[in-house]
Amino acid sequence: MSKRDVYEYALLRVVPRMERGECFNAGVLVYCRAQSYVAARIHLDEAKLRALDPAADIVGVRAALRAVEGVCQGGEAAGQAAGDDPGRRFRWLIAPRSTVVQPGPVHTGLTADPKAETERLLELLVH
Repeated sequence: MSKRDVYEYALLRVVPRMERGECFNAGVLVYCRAQSYVAARIHLDEAKLRALDPAADIVGVRAALRAVEGVCQGGEAAGQAAGDDPGRRFRWLIAPRSTVVQPGPVHTGLTADPKAETERLLELLVH
């Protein structure tokens, strides 16, 4: 059996109308300290978004989700977090916030391949 490392993940949820409390999963954020890995994979279901809020700002929601991907990538795409290590970027992204795109609770697991795990979680929990 290959070596497996601990990883953490959180779902990215879209909450189009805070007062109603309705949400759906639109992405997954994965961090593996042992492999210095942090990544987000996104899938915005526009039909779900429109069903919950016909007047939703789809362009704005997409931009917020792309910003999460940018912070994960680091470098210029990460903005102010550009110089932070993957762990600090992950912690910043999972901090609670009252916006349309919100992180869910953090969960843990074991994986030998965090990139493949990110894809598996996206398929299992978002699609």
